[in-house]
Amino acid sequence: MNIKTSSHDNICTLFIEGRIDTLTAPELEQAFIDNAENCEKMILDFSETEYISSAGMRVILIAHREMEKKGGLVLKNLSKNVESIIKMTGFGKFVTIE
Repeated sequence: MNIKTSSHDNICTLFIEGRIDTLTAPELEQAFIDNAENCEKMILDFSETEYISSAGMRVILIAHREMEKKGGLVLKNLSKNVESIIKMTGFGKFVTIE
């Protein structure tokens, strides 16, 4: 997995490339932690994400809970596979998807 970050007007974007699984989820969590303090809103861009496991879903839940106190969390550019997992688990009911 590869994560690139971008920040503009207190909006941070994490561009996630590859798979988010048990081995890579800690890297995503650390990237979130490293950026969250300086962001009012966070965008997770999944345009290059092939797969997300329950470990990745846990990171999204952590990010959602933290960013809910600020400007929110947005999931963008979900592949069909990732979108299916997000909706199947019920995350689509409380996380903003664009």
